[in-house]
Amino acid sequence: MNQKLPFEYKLYKEISELPSDISKLLQKAEEQLAYSYAPYSQFHVGAAALLDNGDIIAGCNQENASYPLCMCAERVALYNIGAQYQEFKIVALAITAHNPNKKLVDPCMPCGACRQVISEFEQRQSCDIPLYLSSKDQYIIGLTSNKVLLPAGFSGNNLL
Repeated sequence: MNQKLPFEYKLYKEISELPSDISKLLQKAEEQLAYSYAPYSQFHVGAAALLDNGDIIAGCNQENASYPLCMCAERVALYNIGAQYQEFKIVALAITAHNPNKKLVDPCMPCGACRQVISEFEQRQSCDIPLYLSSKDQYIIGLTSNKVLLPAGFSGNNLL
């Protein structure tokens, strides 16, 4: 690991150390790297969410020449769940990244916007979503919840 992280996490040196359902989830996230549209940054991201019915819903990042219009892989997968799978809970979320021009030595962390969206999904389903973060062919970080990354997120309670 290249950096010391300021929060509690579990480190997996390789995918075979993960439970089989999480291993399949991370493999699905890695498959999404091939569908990522990242012609500007070359930063390809894949995400996959495991639902409590066993389905895996995946997404990948989609760039646009007008950068604010880009969409992260995590949000593509989560918004798909919000639109089509509202009756199911997310059991785990895997996120991975690859850059063909630069070796990524540390796992891909969700950006601030994605952390906020994951937080909202945890609130909606009234339970934590374990996260598994990696960079292609590197070690994996397991987190018990998005709250580790965003301990004091904005919520609907702020609006009421």
